[in-house]
Amino acid sequence: MSANTARLPPQGFTTEAPQSNNVRWFVCALLFAATTINYMDRSVFSLIEPLLHNLPFMGWNFALDPHHQTLFDNNYGNVVICFQIAYGIGFLFAGRIIDRLGTRTGYALAIAIWALSSLSHVFVTSVVGFCIARIMLGLGESGNFPAAIKATTEWFPSEERAFATGIFNSGSSVSFFIAPVIVAFVTGLYGWRAAFLTTGSLGLCWLVVWLLFPYNRLRRGSTQTQANLDADFAAHGSSGATIPYAVLLRRPGLYAFALAKGLTDPIWWFYLFYLPQFINRNYGLDLAHSKWEIVTVYMVSTVGSIFGGGLSGLLMNRGYSVNSGRKLALLLCASLVVPIVFVPHMGVLFPTNAWPAIGLIALAAAAHQGWSANLFATPTDIFPSTAISTVVGIGGAVGALGGAVFTWIVKHSFSLHPLLIFALAASAYLTALAIFQLLVPRLGAARPDLITQH
Repeated sequence: MSANTARLPPQGFTTEAPQSNNVRWFVCALLFAATTINYMDRSVFSLIEPLLHNLPFMGWNFALDPHHQTLFDNNYGNVVICFQIAYGIGFLFAGRIIDRLGTRTGYALAIAIWALSSLSHVFVTSVVGFCIARIMLGLGESGNFPAAIKATTEWFPSEERAFATGIFNSGSSVSFFIAPVIVAFVTGLYGWRAAFLTTGSLGLCWLVVWLLFPYNRLRRGSTQTQANLDADFAAHGSSGATIPYAVLLRRPGLYAFALAKGLTDPIWWFYLFYLPQFINRNYGLDLAHSKWEIVTVYMVSTVGSIFGGGLSGLLMNRGYSVNSGRKLALLLCASLVVPIVFVPHMGVLFPTNAWPAIGLIALAAAAHQGWSANLFATPTDIFPSTAISTVVGIGGAVGALGGAVFTWIVKHSFSLHPLLIFALAASAYLTALAIFQLLVPRLGAARPDLITQH
């Protein structure tokens, strides 16, 4: 991946001029809106959690018997686990279904399921009801990223895909600012059920716009990279609308992407789940007094998603190949995570000031989002568009599994071995990139004239 090699005319890649209009950026805006709604829907339950304390059907009354806090914690945890399991399993099916139905129909089906599932919370009258509603929500939401990545493949040239992914993926952070405001407003006026009614309705509004938009008529043609990949797979007997699992499972790129997701996705969830607890335990700040520290992490991560995603495109536009541009961007993002290993020492050096630790965590969170934007773009450099959602779905499932394993490790080791946890977080990205490079030395397909026909 030397500079001289990187600047040679790249095989299997042509920098196509974008469409003469900006329709593709309208599509990107729709993907951003869908991702924001996706994360708002999943966060509502945690935001209304205090309002559920006095609900008789939750099994206890907090005001009368505070000892039942443990029972509620168990019920709350069970509902959350139901969502996480369904979300992880859903990835395995959602991607394949979207590849079969096409992006327009598949995405519409996914958001219809999760919007209606969000609305169904309004009618819940038991813990079991919450569990069922969250299971259906998880199954529907698992279709968002497989569909969105497939859409970027169909609408953006190779050098813009990671940037577009970074933009719509930033919706996962932007939802953090929007959801609490909306939920607090509607619940204050109409109660907790109104929160689900509001976010579910937003999903249905998005669905109407999506169905009215002439997606298939306006989308761009295949890039040269995608055309070459189609020819490559066809040359090995894998032509057709849907590539068989047996063929995909023989491709090292599938394992490279899935393992990278499994190693790095858990670190993002670690930041989000344990950040308030970390600040409280190390600096004595409760949620009310640490809001600006937490907001800073989300704001910086949003910037990292957009600019980190645009980095590989910037390199490609300067003459680097898809392979070098994508991997150099991944390498930079992976390297910027490494300083997080020093976070446990910040409490010793700055015992009364949380900002040095917050700065390192914010940098790592931003680097993760930039990493994620570029990693999500790699399946588009390895597989034809007819298999993108399937591959992204498999990677998402492995990422969810990795998240469960890492959460178990953190739960049993964080208080005793924080240095170990942060060391794992710091090294996960470089380890993932090394495995990726070993399995996929070169992104993209050879030119059609170099493909050996069988």
